[in-house]
Amino acid sequence: MTELDSPYLALLKDRINLTQIPFSDRGSRLLIFRHDHSLAVRLAERWFKAVRQLSAYRSRPPLIGEWCFTDDQGTPLELDITTYPHKIECRTRCGAFTIVFADAETLFVALPSGTCGVTFQANLDQIWPDRRGGILRMTGDIRRNVAYTTNAHIVQHDVEPSGATSHRIRLIVQSDGAAALVINITPRLGFNRYVRNSEETIKAAAQRWHAWFAAAPTVSEPYRAQYYYAWWIMRTGLISTRYYTTREAMTPSKIHYVGVWQWDAYFHALAYRHIDMNLAKDQLRVVLDHQREDGMIPDAVHDEGTVTHLDLPVEADVTKPPLEAWSAWKLYEIDHDREFLDEIYEPAVRWNAWWFEKNDVDGNGLCEYQHPFSSGLDDSPLWDEGVPVESPDLNTYLCLQQEALAKIAHVLGAEQDAARWAQRADAQAARMVRWMWDENAGMFWANRPNHGARVTVRTPFSLFPLLTGRLPRDINQRLIQHLTDEQEFWPPYPLPTVALNDPKFNPQQMWRGPTWMNVNYLMIEGLQRTGYDAIARELRRRTLDLLCRHDDIYEYYHPLTGEVPPKAASIFGWSAAVFIDLAIQAKSDE
Repeated sequence: MTELDSPYLALLKDRINLTQIPFSDRGSRLLIFRHDHSLAVRLAERWFKAVRQLSAYRSRPPLIGEWCFTDDQGTPLELDITTYPHKIECRTRCGAFTIVFADAETLFVALPSGTCGVTFQANLDQIWPDRRGGILRMTGDIRRNVAYTTNAHIVQHDVEPSGATSHRIRLIVQSDGAAALVINITPRLGFNRYVRNSEETIKAAAQRWHAWFAAAPTVSEPYRAQYYYAWWIMRTGLISTRYYTTREAMTPSKIHYVGVWQWDAYFHALAYRHIDMNLAKDQLRVVLDHQREDGMIPDAVHDEGTVTHLDLPVEADVTKPPLEAWSAWKLYEIDHDREFLDEIYEPAVRWNAWWFEKNDVDGNGLCEYQHPFSSGLDDSPLWDEGVPVESPDLNTYLCLQQEALAKIAHVLGAEQDAARWAQRADAQAARMVRWMWDENAGMFWANRPNHGARVTVRTPFSLFPLLTGRLPRDINQRLIQHLTDEQEFWPPYPLPTVALNDPKFNPQQMWRGPTWMNVNYLMIEGLQRTGYDAIARELRRRTLDLLCRHDDIYEYYHPLTGEVPPKAASIFGWSAAVFIDLAIQAKSDE
């Protein structure tokens, strides 16, 4: 198997540019970047217990930097690089150096025939050279270990300190054309120093990626290239189990958000259900593994622990919107696995109860967000005047959750539960109409129950009760008028997260104006279930077209231009997952 044999590998030639888009693999914490004619290996790991900063990994020096290939004199070679999902091919005047993953912790470098070399700086403080390479260890609060090993004949091997906690390694080797270098980076004490056959290792890497792409359903030709790139994100973004990360799980972005965020996990599962159902289910299980005794599910799960409480911008428990049962039901629609529904039913019931027991300040049956981050809409103007906020989106999710619980209970044969959940879903929608609907404005407003004040900033979340499918037709029609108004929510690339004509619209700042793909996905589903099929298809088309505008897939987009705001994260998981699911939907409608 080579890229010439696989249409998927050939299709994604040079999509991994090694600058904004690193080379990585399923389950790996290793990210390879390029700088001019050298490479660097960064780690997708949080070291919060050592550095006390949540996002320090984004600016942390690479574990291996200034990685150069050299000639027989140790002179760095210029690199002409071609990338594929399974390999980096570095062509030089001394021949080609080919890099693949032998496993999630081991980089394999096939060496050209003749005398050549490699140099790199390792940011570890201890080193023990040996006849096949060497071992480096990092001591202190964080322990990481590196072994570099070659089966080529070593001509020269120099090691020297390059700082208090780093070393410079220079190797010159004589290769017979079949020799290789392996670099194993691991938190474990044991190393992988086995140098496999080069041809077989490269072929195995290609086969793994080809099999992943080949398992995906086909989609229409205009979406094909970006569709398989989205599947690349969904495989390369997976991280292996470690400590609190109890399952193989998808990161929102392996560069920008290392860990498992609850809300993201539910959308990631929507894509995985088309290719690997157990992987899809594990995205739900990994957050349920850390459900608290009171029923709350953490905001996020990292290797070192969970995020359940924050003191900024306010001090409160922090979670994410309740869509677990909604997501579980979507998995069931594919494989009809009753056992999985039985597995998640009780945790979902406890999760639903937590919202109503802990988050209904005024006792009117509508729940509030106590922390802005619990909404997933971190910097939305909905929270500008403070929390708690009784928001239409949250109560829409609770309606959908209880509707899903009714369906699950029916499958499990718990008919009394099913009837009760269906009644509660109906009641939730009715309460939103009673307490949130503004007949004059023609939309639902969030409320600040402690202050008796409405939050009248115009966001698509004021339209979200449409998703319930339980509103009177005249209310639906008023919401649709807002949705399709080009001065509000229907720019070239809808849906802006603040209306275009609202004073707080800012298309460059996260949830204050940019278009987010998960918001579009939910609205498309709501339009479909309420009978607005033509508008749903148009929103789906515009969403797919927006995601095809750029080589990469991003966290959010400018709703007027389709460009990428400067702080939007790259290789973004739920945007890729939404693209996959919508492209499959579009194909089924042909």
